[in-house]
Amino acid sequence: MTSLTASGLDLSQLFPFHLDEFQERAIAALEAGRSVVVCAPTGSGKTLIGEYAIYRAIARGRRVFYTTPLKALSNQKLRDFREMFGFDQVGLLTGDISINRDAPVVVMTTEIFRNMLYGTPIGEVGTSLTNVEAVVLDECHYMNDRQRGTVWEESIIYCPPEIQLVALSATVANSDQLTDWIHQVHGPTELIYSDFRPVPLSFHFCNPKGLFPLLDDSQKRINPRLKPKGGKMAGRMGGSQRSPKQDSPSLPYVVSQLQQRDMLPAIYFIFSRRNCDQAIDQVRNFSLVNPDEAARLKQQIDDFLERNPEAGRAGQVEPLYHGIAAHHAGVLPAWKGLVEELFQQGLIKVVFATETLAAGINMPARTTVISSLSKRTDLGHRLLNASEFLQMAGRAGRRGMDVQGYVVTVQTQFEGAREASYLATAGADPLVSQFTPSYGMVLNLLQTHSLEEAQELIERSFGQYLSTLYLRPQQEAIAQLDAELAQLDAQIESVDWNLLGQYEKLQERLKEERRLLKILQQQANEVRSTDMGMALSFAVAGTIISLKSSQNGMFHLLPAVLVMKIAGSGQFPYLVCLGKDNRWYIATVGDVADLRGEIPRMMGVDDLAPPSDMSPKPGQTRKGDEQTAAIAQKIPPAPEIADHAPEVHTQQQRMQSVEAELHAHPVHQWGNRATIQKRQKRMTAIREELRDRRTKLDHQAHRYWEAFLDLIDILRDFGCLDDLIPTPLGQSTAAIRGDNELWLGLALTSGELGALAPHHLAAACAALITEMSRPDMWTHYQIPREVEEALNGLRTIRQRVFQRQRRLQVVLPVWLEYEFVGIVEQWALGIEWTEICANTSLDEGDVVRILRRTLDFLSQIPHVPHLPKELKRNAVRAIQLIDRFPVSGAVE
Repeated sequence: MTSLTASGLDLSQLFPFHLDEFQERAIAALEAGRSVVVCAPTGSGKTLIGEYAIYRAIARGRRVFYTTPLKALSNQKLRDFREMFGFDQVGLLTGDISINRDAPVVVMTTEIFRNMLYGTPIGEVGTSLTNVEAVVLDECHYMNDRQRGTVWEESIIYCPPEIQLVALSATVANSDQLTDWIHQVHGPTELIYSDFRPVPLSFHFCNPKGLFPLLDDSQKRINPRLKPKGGKMAGRMGGSQRSPKQDSPSLPYVVSQLQQRDMLPAIYFIFSRRNCDQAIDQVRNFSLVNPDEAARLKQQIDDFLERNPEAGRAGQVEPLYHGIAAHHAGVLPAWKGLVEELFQQGLIKVVFATETLAAGINMPARTTVISSLSKRTDLGHRLLNASEFLQMAGRAGRRGMDVQGYVVTVQTQFEGAREASYLATAGADPLVSQFTPSYGMVLNLLQTHSLEEAQELIERSFGQYLSTLYLRPQQEAIAQLDAELAQLDAQIESVDWNLLGQYEKLQERLKEERRLLKILQQQANEVRSTDMGMALSFAVAGTIISLKSSQNGMFHLLPAVLVMKIAGSGQFPYLVCLGKDNRWYIATVGDVADLRGEIPRMMGVDDLAPPSDMSPKPGQTRKGDEQTAAIAQKIPPAPEIADHAPEVHTQQQRMQSVEAELHAHPVHQWGNRATIQKRQKRMTAIREELRDRRTKLDHQAHRYWEAFLDLIDILRDFGCLDDLIPTPLGQSTAAIRGDNELWLGLALTSGELGALAPHHLAAACAALITEMSRPDMWTHYQIPREVEEALNGLRTIRQRVFQRQRRLQVVLPVWLEYEFVGIVEQWALGIEWTEICANTSLDEGDVVRILRRTLDFLSQIPHVPHLPKELKRNAVRAIQLIDRFPVSGAVE
């Protein structure tokens, strides 16, 4: 037992067991006045540090806020802390529920804490934070959550620096970056990192042949017995071929293996609600409890059902008596609460749960079973990432109860031991930022801050911090280019750039004159070729001609005599000629530079014939013999041929004039002219690259602020801002919390909802905040006419919001879902719960969630400024109508 005294508290009395080294370091850091980031595996005892902060605050007469990502976790912490610190010492705030809010310890969702800070000038302690000594941010790795991650960043940025932060996180790859960021934006912060697990994990793999150790003795590689024979895994394991399909063990077989090996209780993770429920049916005949446990189960279950006769999960009451349960979002919150309580007592031996159970709910198990190593997401089917796997695996092993925790992965059709061993040995993923400005953020900041102050706050986000780190290579590349540019500039600083510019212009002009000459020569050649073709049509054997020839890249004329003509592929025949070099040639009309009609034709060529192996194709050539050599000697030499096209002659003169001017230019005499020009071209390329890099860097470095400014533009368009001052509409919108505060504010202030009766108002509000999850969901209840008319009146506003957001690429949902409006109306009218559930395909938990979110939104309306009194009164009445069991007290 550690004997450690801090703040006058004897920790050996508070925590009657040995403190781990990382726990002692965290407490010491808190005592030194620093905030802490505690990054340790699930089940390692991180919560104890938060509990210490609570003990210390109570001893000093101070307060602590304990924040969690989920209402379910907040409710659980409320129960736990009441037991530890006393019923009256703990309160709860979850938006719609407020219990003992002035207590020394207040448990709340992180979003509620963020909302408190909105009403306080940044860096100051508002009335809501009076006497608060520390804020515990439980499950801080939820910053990774795509929908809610922004809340954590805002909470840390806005929290007054004199309040200590206790950030509790599962292991992530970049905990040092998270700590450094909090140190920068909040105050002195220390990282308390540990990879120690009080209850070590043992990884196993189950296939139809049995349950086997997954890893070898080193715990770093796959068990050799499990290596697949032949084939490679595709995807992230690096192979290009898929393993053949494999047989999967049945679920009852896996459970029986766990029971035989004394590996229960277990959390059996299945990534589908429906499959969780079906799993219960597959083991319905199992009994996993002894007679004493069965008796305790029966008493507690019967007591619960007597108090809540509507809460029993259809088809799952009998299995619960046998120690078998399901836990997922489709289950009634009250039933889930019962399952959690019984599991914590060790009476539930296997619970089939979706991944959400891994998010911090205290349900310790000896074993976790991960039924599949891949799952469906919005982006398609993919392998689990390391953090997801570790989060689920970490639920195994009960501190103080188990010597070892077990993690069992199961062979599926496409995933086997290779994938399992990869995930079991992979390190945690890094924490990324999901920071995204919202309409509510913009309006709340502008109510209390200048634009410059708002920018400073936005650019203090974790996302901005990470961007700065990730952009360092780009910044370094820019610095290197700047240095190279300066070096090149120094090397050629003595250059007379005016003279060099003149010279380069002359070079460009010469290039253009040559291009024009080439065009004119081509045109002249085309005319000459046509004329030559016609002349050669009448030429006879013995006619003297000049052939175009090229040797070593030099053009010259070869005298030749026409011997015969043969059929060609075009308009003119091919010419069989003997050159003065005593070689035979087969030429086309285009190969003839001149026909020398003034010279009498040579005699004696009629008797000549080209070699027999010479193919009658243009370009063919063969060496002559002694007979042809005598004739070749008599062929007169070729004269220089003047270009008879006047346009060509004129252009040649222009080109020669520019050449002479260029050669006479002073720059032409510079010996390092080529080097200067090369450096100048490099400087031009560098400047272009720098412009491109700086543009991209500026966009990346300020993308959050640019998104903030885009929202300002939209808010101005809709009259929420007068320049940068929130208007009455903007003040109303700022008081709302939701996925799209602008849309909700416009809907409430439109006048369309003001005249609706309370039960119709509840139904209309459900349409504004409910996302249609699946197209195959249905309900027998129709949308009321009054509600439909009101919602139709909002369509034009919704279309405008859509269009404006699309134009600026703002991705915020604008819900208007009619499908389940009828359910909310009927519940508000007093329909029984069983009847509601019988008239929809939704799970009970989904119905509760829709009603609870509607209740959350309705509970905001009375506190939104500038709304009609009638609308606020109707909202209060609507809350009373729908806030009853099993909706009342329900959690998400």
